Amino acid sequence: MTTQSVKTSAAQPAMTTHYGPAPSVFRLWKENYELLLAAITLVALLIGWLGGGVTGVLPPWAVTIAALVAFAAGGYSGLTGAIEEAKHGKLDIDFLMIAAALGAAAIGEWEEGALLLFLFTLSGALEEFAMDRTRRAIEALAELRPDIALVRRDGQEMTLGVEELVRGDIVLVRPGDRLPVDGTVVKGISEIDQSPITGESVPVHKELGDQVFAGTINGGGALEVEVTKLASESTLSKIITLVAEARQDATPTQQFIDRFSQPYTYAVLAATLLAVAIPWFFLDEPFHNTIYRAMTLLVVASPCALIISTPASVLSAIAAGARGGVLFKGGAYLEKIAEVTTVAFDKTGTLTHGKPVLTNIHPLTGHTRADVLRLAGSAELLSEHHIGRAIVEQAQAEGIELETPAHFYAVAGHGIQATFDRGEHNETIYIGNDRFFMNEEMSISPAIRVIGDALKKQGKTSMLVVRRSTVEDTLGAVRDWEVVGYIAVADTLRPEAKAAVEDLRRAGVEHIAMLTGDNKAVAMAIADEVGIEHVYSELLPEQKVEVIQQLVAKGKTAMVGDGVNDAPALATASVGIAMGAGGTDVALETADVVLMASDLSKLPFMVRLGRKAAAIVRQNVIFSVGVILTLVTLTIVVPIFVPGFVLPLPLGVVGHEGSTLVVVLNGLRMLALHPERAVPAV
Repeated sequence: MTTQSVKTSAAQPAMTTHYGPAPSVFRLWKENYELLLAAITLVALLIGWLGGGVTGVLPPWAVTIAALVAFAAGGYSGLTGAIEEAKHGKLDIDFLMIAAALGAAAIGEWEEGALLLFLFTLSGALEEFAMDRTRRAIEALAELRPDIALVRRDGQEMTLGVEELVRGDIVLVRPGDRLPVDGTVVKGISEIDQSPITGESVPVHKELGDQVFAGTINGGGALEVEVTKLASESTLSKIITLVAEARQDATPTQQFIDRFSQPYTYAVLAATLLAVAIPWFFLDEPFHNTIYRAMTLLVVASPCALIISTPASVLSAIAAGARGGVLFKGGAYLEKIAEVTTVAFDKTGTLTHGKPVLTNIHPLTGHTRADVLRLAGSAELLSEHHIGRAIVEQAQAEGIELETPAHFYAVAGHGIQATFDRGEHNETIYIGNDRFFMNEEMSISPAIRVIGDALKKQGKTSMLVVRRSTVEDTLGAVRDWEVVGYIAVADTLRPEAKAAVEDLRRAGVEHIAMLTGDNKAVAMAIADEVGIEHVYSELLPEQKVEVIQQLVAKGKTAMVGDGVNDAPALATASVGIAMGAGGTDVALETADVVLMASDLSKLPFMVRLGRKAAAIVRQNVIFSVGVILTLVTLTIVVPIFVPGFVLPLPLGVVGHEGSTLVVVLNGLRMLALHPERAVPAV
């Protein structure tokens, strides 16, 4: 294994400018130089070994040249890497391998030294190839956005690079095209495949006013999109940046291994010197045997597999998560999510859609459902309140014709009144809660109030619709009050919420909690429907933080919120998880993990992904340490009890490099995981 697979490739040749067909040759060298060096090493090794020691057909000078070529090609990567580290006052694994190979050559075992360098370089090449699969899975995101866009400016259509686009430009998107920008649909209707950004498996309907994202794929309709973000500010660009940063953010396990590797390298060097000195000076062992065993120790004690064990798994898991619409902002959070025992949900906008809809229409005194909806919808037509908009949208959806009121007045916290001009008389519609009617010249019977109370117990906002007609005559005004019916609105539960909570429990989460500023009745109604046992209601933002602090004190806690008003609680939790809503800026910047599609069903996938990654890291660490201990035992301990036993250097090399490849391939299993598939047990 070469250390450039887990750090900057110091051994990789510097690239310069070339002309004509040459760049393709140098590109081939750049991408495959370790594999080519390994091939050269093998060929030189076979020529020298077969032509010298086996057949004797080559003169000694030719064998020497073959050996030098094998060592130069096989040692190039390791030597340049070791020199780069030495400049910073460090000795690393590359140094150990080079020292072992030179030591073998010094005692006349050049073939075994060359074999070590061949397997060392080949292992590095194969390892780099395997790890490159993870990098490509992430870096492919950058290729999703087109480089050019068809733009209409000043009445003319032109093709521009995406970096030249400015806010307000109108981009024309043909059927089947990838969108080049983040923006808002200003014309057209289509279905857009948003899976590259949000992980949604089903295309999303888009029409006038809807938000779209760079890198997504347009369906069968032509669209005109107004640019709302520059290319560098798009959701796709931010995802690429965050994933790149996540790759550099080591997990606590990796940080420990990194701190451990440097002193361990010096310990191996010290042990090797002792393995040379003690048998030679005190046990009268032949120098050849002593140095051979010491060189074997240098190889088998090197912690290559241990160092690569964590990055191989973590990078693969981050790539699998990003592909599935779960964006980890660092490897540390992947490791933390594996330890989570409690998940706390915000209610509004997280467990629910965050947008009230009309749920109940209860007509009274001979009125029909359509009557109630027509009168209520007309009265709320001028309202800007989200409850009023929900009533109007439902009436319009049912094709009910609404009338614009002559006068509209809202009473904050109570309700609204709207007046309609009927010519000879005026008609006023009142919509509001019980308190709204307490001072009016009317009485609501207990039987009618029972209906409203029942709706409230279901966690809904209930409102009474009352009509009053005023008729002017010679005797004065005559008021005619009439109770039309009850209507109720509620913030509806996300359809996947209940299943997600159940799946979280199956994934091993012990406690599920809900935090909300709503009253207890509403909170309990939602909690009962979803199946949440711990409910904290009527909380102010600072009180949410206090609750999260209490939960964190009991164990690792993840907080799931909408990334806007839950920022303090998200920051306080062990892991903050934001509902991305397609990657809103606040969600991307606030939380440790972002669910790009605001899909709660991704939560169990995320937990299982973290726990599987943690399990694979443990497997890799245990396996790599076990191989090192076994090989060191065979090299140093067994000869004490079995005189004459010598672990062949080639066998040590195969065991050492083989274990490195095993942990890499084991980690790469994470790439095969998808949200729509069950994450298998480890």
